[in-house]
Amino acid sequence: MHLRLMLLGGGNALGQSLIRLGAEEDVDFYAPRPPLTGWDAGSLDQLFSSRRFDVLINLAYYYDWFQSGLADACCFDGQEAMVGHLARLCQQHGVILVEPSSYRVFDGSRITAYVEEDATIPLDVRGALLCRTEQLVREQVTRHVILRFGWLLDDSPEGILGRFLRRLELPEAVPLADDRRGNPTAVEDAARVMMAVLKQLDCQAELWGTYHYGGHEATTPMGVAQLLISEAAMFRAARAELLPVAHASCPDACTEPQYGVLSCRKLLHTFGIRPRAWRTGLSGLLLSYYSRD
Repeated sequence: MHLRLMLLGGGNALGQSLIRLGAEEDVDFYAPRPPLTGWDAGSLDQLFSSRRFDVLINLAYYYDWFQSGLADACCFDGQEAMVGHLARLCQQHGVILVEPSSYRVFDGSRITAYVEEDATIPLDVRGALLCRTEQLVREQVTRHVILRFGWLLDDSPEGILGRFLRRLELPEAVPLADDRRGNPTAVEDAARVMMAVLKQLDCQAELWGTYHYGGHEATTPMGVAQLLISEAAMFRAARAELLPVAHASCPDACTEPQYGVLSCRKLLHTFGIRPRAWRTGLSGLLLSYYSRD
């Protein structure tokens, strides 16, 4: 690859997946350690002045944006400011910015898959933050790619999947919305999509804009959980009982879109990237998760 790649957030699950995939395909990422207090304007300025690169992939806030159970509004102001500063630096230095986002920018009131042109109406502070960071990138960086992902699942103990697997080990009822739909997306699949986008950018394809990606075939949390129990049986027997409930009765109904299905058609037609069935990625995630024990 001719483009020099800078990766912020190389230590998190998506960053690690991208680095592993790059190693397999002889693609190098420079992934600097963040300062102990996190990225700030001064450390970003120093990063841009000390090293030359062509593309910056911003996964610095992956956990807070995609995996955290509770949205921490206290840290979002600082993260928004850093994305704004990062966007200005990318424009100033002629760097392409690849920025992640999420289905959470939508309110879930539709019954058909969301396309990139649909109006963003976030339900909570996390969705609102993602809307604002998207807008900062669009307004300030000419050469940018925003990738909105579906329900991202990784193998980290503190992530969405890890927290759910621990609940399955307890003898309790686990209520799950059986009328909520989305696109489960294994983190390795998300990394595959990002790598495919980077390869096209390396061919000097000017395909700037916003794109959607989620695992093929929308499903419900109940559908994911049932397959997880089946797949995880070889590692750990489930003791919990799955209890189907309505979305409206769930504690997170006011923050989680009831319908978060994303259309991947634009990504397919523009980059030629086909969605993969989300089911195929679960076994690898479970093997990696339980291998940590």
